[in-house]
Amino acid sequence: MVAPIAASLLALAFVVYLALDVLRSDEGNERMVQISRMIQAGARAFLKREYTYVSIFVLVIAALMAIAPLFSDVELGWRTSVAFIFGSIMSGLAGYIGMSIATRANARTAEAARTKGLKGALSVAVSGGGVMGMSVVGLALLGLAITYIIFNGEPVVVNGYAMGASLVALFARSGGGIFTKGADMGADLVGKVEAGIPEDDPRNPAVIADNVGDNVGDVAGLGADLLESYVESMVASMALASALGIAAPQLKLLPMYIAAVGIVGSIIGILYVKWAAKDNPQSALMGGTYVSAILTMVGSYFVVKAYGVDFDGYSKLGPFWATVAGVISGMIVGFTSEYFTSAKYRPVRRLAEESQSGPAITVTGGLAVGMMSTAIPVIVLAVAVWLAHHFAGVYGVGMAALGMLATTGMVVSVDSYGPVADNAGGIAEMAELDPNVRKITDNLDAVGNTTAAIGKGFAIGSAAFAAMGLLVAYMHAVGLKVADIKDPKVLMGLLIGGMLPFLFSSMLFQAVSKAAFKMIDEVRRQFREIPGLLEGKAMPDPESCVDISTRGAIQGMLLPGTMAIVTPLFVGFVFGPATLAGLLVGAVVTGVMLGIQMANSGGAMDNAKKYIEEGHFGGKGSETHKAAVIGDTVGDPLKDTVGPSINILIKLMSVISLVFAPLLR
Repeated sequence: MVAPIAASLLALAFVVYLALDVLRSDEGNERMVQISRMIQAGARAFLKREYTYVSIFVLVIAALMAIAPLFSDVELGWRTSVAFIFGSIMSGLAGYIGMSIATRANARTAEAARTKGLKGALSVAVSGGGVMGMSVVGLALLGLAITYIIFNGEPVVVNGYAMGASLVALFARSGGGIFTKGADMGADLVGKVEAGIPEDDPRNPAVIADNVGDNVGDVAGLGADLLESYVESMVASMALASALGIAAPQLKLLPMYIAAVGIVGSIIGILYVKWAAKDNPQSALMGGTYVSAILTMVGSYFVVKAYGVDFDGYSKLGPFWATVAGVISGMIVGFTSEYFTSAKYRPVRRLAEESQSGPAITVTGGLAVGMMSTAIPVIVLAVAVWLAHHFAGVYGVGMAALGMLATTGMVVSVDSYGPVADNAGGIAEMAELDPNVRKITDNLDAVGNTTAAIGKGFAIGSAAFAAMGLLVAYMHAVGLKVADIKDPKVLMGLLIGGMLPFLFSSMLFQAVSKAAFKMIDEVRRQFREIPGLLEGKAMPDPESCVDISTRGAIQGMLLPGTMAIVTPLFVGFVFGPATLAGLLVGAVVTGVMLGIQMANSGGAMDNAKKYIEEGHFGGKGSETHKAAVIGDTVGDPLKDTVGPSINILIKLMSVISLVFAPLLR
């Protein structure tokens, strides 16, 4: 266990280095500092309120775990309860650290763009995003290693750690997504479409809330999302090794050793981006991603060769080939997301061209792009599952999930850099900096949308792997050898499970719509009632908009979050383990499709708008641009609220089923 702990401490040391790199950079003029401080205050206030509500859920569930042995002879108890709380704390802590530095990197990125150009701005933004990425892997692996050592690797306790991380992730991702998209839609529809003022104009009262949302949704929420994916990819393999009775104890530790290799690869990848950044930020970011992936594959070979063993008729190197299948499939899924969401390629450019026909064509075209984008990833995932199983059985499926997420540090760093660049553009606009500064930050932001789509592709792909691994472990834990679709109970579970991602998505869409409706009403009120606001002679009231988004997010996340927790337990206890197995399978099948489609539809519509803003098809202010803005407001909740939350839903239900399997057996 020395290597995983050493790697996690190395990651946290690198976090300190990156944070200092950000904090040493110049914040800019007084107005830039003032705006940045407002964003920081809004983000802290939201996270404080969000974590307060989430902690209630955590404590109630932890108490139920602790007292479970009083009512039944089960393996749950205070140790699982402690691990569950520990996992929740690690997830929340990672999100808070990442958000704190990201909100300080925004003004510094704008100032670097003003004084040092594109390369300087990219370096600061990547350092800001890197804090989130390396905090995720450092804290997640350290917490898992500590839990494993203290509780001797007891499976149900380790599963509790994963469940804690997953629970916080669901609320952080859905709540942050509701916050940011409610504010974003309100700011865009009233500001750009109705009032005809630029994006991030200081006269728009929803702009600060929009910038706060970028951080709580796409930094803190994203970090919690990928942290739970990362943890559960390791836990799925460890649970399978335990459930299948694989004799070699090192196969339970192998996932943590490969994760340690991924941390080193991610650090080198981040340094590569900072070194290679010139005039093409997308090339640098994608290059760093591929460098970290290749180094992880090479390192994994030596780890498996040193610690692997022959088992159940599979080769010693079987887990390595399964890991490679996961890494390569993740890269293919990522490239597919890039193709369908980047303005460099035909789908987005065609969508921008079609926007000349109005918003209806923009929306239908964007949905079509996302639906088409599901084909290649799903086929790749299916082949990767078959290959992983061929080389190492169901244990290999879990290792493939880990392979896809071994470079989580790099993926999250690249993904989190986007909101930093987006905030920098907003600050440049509100502080009325030279238009060239906004041009640089917009370039970085457009690349950030593509890298975000890639990160979401990794997350949903790994969710499929991890959920399947957790499902097999659950079936072993409850003594269920097969789930026969001829059994009406299993078929009932399949149908209910297939429906759940749609119901869950509907709840989140409604929450975003309610928040956006209130935001639009408030922005219109301020434009109407504050004398001289639209003329630039008065200042807006951004605090009321931040409060609207905060209340909307908290209210909107509670019901879908509760549903995700209660549904698997209700189905398992009322209809039995076989029905629950069917439910988990059905949720994976529809959830993966929806997650990919929504993430890529939203990314395509967002970048089509940015492509038009670069001067194509009439540029900013044209009717084509207005159509694309409306398309973007539809795409925003798809890619930043609903799509990313679905992958957490399917894994949370799987890990809850596994943790409470002793009560269902």
